[in-house]
Amino acid sequence: MACVAVTWARPESTYTDKWDNINVDEILESNRLLKGYVDCLLGKGRCTPDGKALKETLPDALEHECVKCTGKQKSGADKVIRHLVNKRPDLWKELAVKYDSDNIYQARYKDKIDAVKGSA
Repeated sequence: MACVAVTWARPESTYTDKWDNINVDEILESNRLLKGYVDCLLGKGRCTPDGKALKETLPDALEHECVKCTGKQKSGADKVIRHLVNKRPDLWKELAVKYDSDNIYQARYKDKIDAVKGSA
């Protein structure tokens, strides 16, 4: 039993890589797909299994600076942030209101966000 307790208490080293091979570019290039994911994250629409996983993982990833993200997840997140900041600021703002209403993460990641502005 002690072994099971230790395993449960120890945080996973990374989030699941089950969805690491999703084509992020395809989602970003499709207004319909992108809007579907955003609506899922905002609680305005149905979630696909990968959208649901993202919705469950996002608060922890923001809080802990994506330390449990795989390399592909970090790369994908950077691509999504760059796209939203530069091409869909309306969606970026909606997500910020939902996941960062106190402006904690906008302030924490200000340098990173500023660095991607204008680099689509």
